[in-house]
Amino acid sequence: MNLAAAVNENFANYSNYLIRSAMFVYALAFLAHLAEWVFGSRSKVAVQSAALIAETAAAEEAAAEKPVTVTVARRDGGTTTIERPKVVTRASVSDRGAQDGPGAAGGTEKGDLYGRIAVSFTVLAWLLHAGGVGFRAASVQRAPWANMYEFSTTFGAVAVGAYLLLLALKKDVRWIGLFLTTSVLLDLGLALSVLYTSSDQLVPALHSYWLWIHVSCAIICGAIFYLAALGTLLYLFRDHYEVAMAAGRAQGGRWGDIMRRMPAAATLDKFAYRMNALVFPLWTFTIIAGAIWAQAAWGHYWEWDPKETWSFITWVIYACYLHARATAGWKGRKAAYLALVAFACFLFNYYGVNIFVTGKHSYAGV
Repeated sequence: MNLAAAVNENFANYSNYLIRSAMFVYALAFLAHLAEWVFGSRSKVAVQSAALIAETAAAEEAAAEKPVTVTVARRDGGTTTIERPKVVTRASVSDRGAQDGPGAAGGTEKGDLYGRIAVSFTVLAWLLHAGGVGFRAASVQRAPWANMYEFSTTFGAVAVGAYLLLLALKKDVRWIGLFLTTSVLLDLGLALSVLYTSSDQLVPALHSYWLWIHVSCAIICGAIFYLAALGTLLYLFRDHYEVAMAAGRAQGGRWGDIMRRMPAAATLDKFAYRMNALVFPLWTFTIIAGAIWAQAAWGHYWEWDPKETWSFITWVIYACYLHARATAGWKGRKAAYLALVAFACFLFNYYGVNIFVTGKHSYAGV
């Protein structure tokens, strides 16, 4: 049988048109989100959170300066009173007292209008994006994630779909929109310009129902890990802003205005932790499913192939992050840095291993 003849070129072309159309609409969503931030900054944004941070810091400083009186018995039977300074630790992220900012729209009607337009464009772009992935699958009658181009386009669609699902569940995550549309545009641009592979049939090793199970789980995990990493990165910036405000170092200008409208550092920290904890069991299953597939395809569950090795390294670092959060009480910057290292390992496992390392998983197609 001629495998090339099994490719439906019309469907493949439809897929390319839809992906490019999705990029155009994502660009409109990006511009609308940008307008949301710009027009939101023109309002007199409430600064109660900054005032509360400063008030909390002042109260702690006053408490630290107040001496503690201790009565000590003397050897001759009398007593004496001594004073020692009270030791007060710096407020943690959870008890700093910062409140969530008013959001990208800054509490203005015009900013909110642009935000709603941006979400509408994002929905339309996602529908076109998902349609492009669907036609790619229909063109070859298989799962549309057999090479890096297909994985990248599907990854972007799942990430945006997860974001829209959170919005549908009434979660206040519109602050992600600008950063997400920017990264999805970069992802699709890289996929079309560097990673593009013509629609084609599978190599023999990939002819398995595990392709639907194992790789789809990896894509879902990557998309959720990405949203968590985005929340972690923004947490680090917002935490720096809150520390500066607590110390009385006012941060004005455009950057300070952006940080003031972001969720509180504690909120971003909690969001990242919940996303990582939610998807970690699925990542565990992804590795197990890959081992089962490897045994069926190559006769061994595990051979320390570069892809297997880096998947395991990623699993270990995320496990350490979650364990530290649950047992050692790690919150804040230490946990954030560990989570970002874990996501960096995930990215290297995808781009670095696929492009620069030769192994049994060398199906990049570039």
